[in-house]
Amino acid sequence: MTTMTQVSVSEQARLGHREVTGGVDTHKDTHTAAAVDARGQVLGHREFPATQAGYAALLAWLRGFGQLLVVGVEGTGVYGAGLTQYLQAGGVELVEVDRPDRTARRRHGKSDPVDALAAARAAQSGRATGIPKTRGGRVDALRALRVARRSAVAARADAQRRIKSLLVAAPDPLRAQLRELGVRELVAHCATRRPDRAAAADPTTATVLALRSLARRHQQLSTEITELDALITPLVTALNPTLLTLAGVGPDVAGQLLVTAGDNPHRLRSDAAFAMLCGAAPLPASSGRTTRHRLNRGGDRHANAALHRIVLCRLHWDPRTRAYAQQRTTEGLSKPEIIRCLKRYVAREVYTALLNPALLTPHPLTPAPSSVPASSCAAPEESTCSARSAARTNDVDTDQRRKTITAGGRTTPDNPTRNTT
Repeated sequence: MTTMTQVSVSEQARLGHREVTGGVDTHKDTHTAAAVDARGQVLGHREFPATQAGYAALLAWLRGFGQLLVVGVEGTGVYGAGLTQYLQAGGVELVEVDRPDRTARRRHGKSDPVDALAAARAAQSGRATGIPKTRGGRVDALRALRVARRSAVAARADAQRRIKSLLVAAPDPLRAQLRELGVRELVAHCATRRPDRAAAADPTTATVLALRSLARRHQQLSTEITELDALITPLVTALNPTLLTLAGVGPDVAGQLLVTAGDNPHRLRSDAAFAMLCGAAPLPASSGRTTRHRLNRGGDRHANAALHRIVLCRLHWDPRTRAYAQQRTTEGLSKPEIIRCLKRYVAREVYTALLNPALLTPHPLTPAPSSVPASSCAAPEESTCSARSAARTNDVDTDQRRKTITAGGRTTPDNPTRNTT
């Protein structure tokens, strides 16, 4: 018995000095965890239920191997959101891990223990360095409201498109009566029609019934959007009033940028990191004597669209931004390229506003807050042309006909390390 006690104490002392790194592959109902030591040796893997009891058991299991240094979690904003919040509350250092690339999966195969082990090795090697967003704050509340609002805006735009498509093939008398009406007048007119339901077999009556149903749906969604805006606007103002003072930034754009940054924007190490998160940081594509940067199609595309709307607003209202665009045009840049340069500048300004509660001095390319009406470009997706605006944004982001940007001989603001006004 004495020998067994001495061995047990020795084992506990050895485990107390062992440095352990964990990795978790998250799923809807279960999480698979893996542990490795400082030499990269696999200590074990185990599956836990995605519940509060399962989170506690997972943390206790990892700490049972020794001193837990860091845990890499895959999907911290989706299936791993609950586990991330629990581990953050427990004081565990976390890093966000991307899923393994296809090359690694072809080499090592695909299974939950393999993915958990890959997450642990990514956290241990320093390949994964992203700090997860904190959960449970006011930004989480804003995100939930914006999910509902974005869904309502998309559904309303879809109802409007279907009204227009029905009119294209409607009977001639009905089409002649409604084709000249604007969107608001058309929706109001169709919503108040009272056709005979007993005559639904008639094409004209059936078309009027369908138009009335779509128009009433459009009105109901508009009311829902207005109610959500009444909740979102004061929440955004309370979270970061400085952001709303920037030109071209309204509650909708500011809300998206706040959701992208999270409750802990200081996790973003620099404005370049924020620009990369928003997909506004150009990627180097140089080879030999050619020095250039290509379009970044990654990042949060909703945040990228928000930056795009800010730039479009400033190009319309701000003389300094328009003068900059004219100067870059004479240098040979196309309009999509100029917009990408401006988006990089705006990303820097927004990043400063996210970190500093004090009022900001406008950037040299940034208009004074009073130069743009607050409602001019605050929430363009509230308009009836929201679908077309979103399509134009995507067209600019995926434009394949842009010219090659050559840095030799001139300074390019597309390069985040070389910026001039």
